[in-house]
Amino acid sequence: MGGGGVLGAVEVGMLRALFRAQIRPDVLIGTSIGAINAAMVAVDPNPSVIDDLVRLWASPEMSEVYGDSVPRQMRRFATRTHLHSPAPLQRMLERHLGKNLTFADLKVPLHLIAASIERSAEHWFATGPVLPAVIAAAAIPGLLPPIAIDGEHFIDGSIVRPSPVGRAVDLGATEIYVLQVGRMDKPLSPPQRPWEAATVALELARRARFGWELEAAPPGVRVHLLPGGDEGDESPWAYRNTAAVRHRVSAAYTASRDYLASVGL
Repeated sequence: MGGGGVLGAVEVGMLRALFRAQIRPDVLIGTSIGAINAAMVAVDPNPSVIDDLVRLWASPEMSEVYGDSVPRQMRRFATRTHLHSPAPLQRMLERHLGKNLTFADLKVPLHLIAASIERSAEHWFATGPVLPAVIAAAAIPGLLPPIAIDGEHFIDGSIVRPSPVGRAVDLGATEIYVLQVGRMDKPLSPPQRPWEAATVALELARRARFGWELEAAPPGVRVHLLPGGDEGDESPWAYRNTAAVRHRVSAAYTASRDYLASVGL
């Protein structure tokens, strides 16, 4: 499960399609906003978790994660490196996952990836406390601050591996379902404005890395890239818009349901 801010709600629709097709996870891998979804499923890998996720994504507390209005937050850039405080995310996770949850408590093995600043490398969390690992994996640069764990600072894992198919292969998976925000088949266009340049560059890097992951998958491994349907607003500030959550979930469910049917699942 990859990233995309509030657009990550499409993963809930994909999960609904998987559960209704009687497809259950043997292992979960998450990064960025997908780390939250993956942790929730790892705690309760049953269809009932979908209703919990829909309520979470549509709740006021999810809006709190992304803080105050954009103009007010932009003025704070002069005194800090990020727009939002990690405190609302911490409180939300504590309410839904508990303060003392460990990886050993989970019903399905969970692997979360973050990027280490000091080592300039990917870092995998699969043991110890779950909450700091989720927050580290979801620390989107510029939006949330780096998270310090044992003297090391971590940011969003999708910076280094947006869809770590290779990790699933290494863990022995032969049937892999990629729940990724953003249509990989939608053509990119050259940026027209300065703020679009970074978005295009990051999306190009994401697609290229995913292509490498697919090419490296050995024979006998089947990878399914689930479609998200109409994801709605794709502006740079779409990650703050929670109003269209239920539409995104519904659209992703329909698209993924149809895909699974088309491949005999």
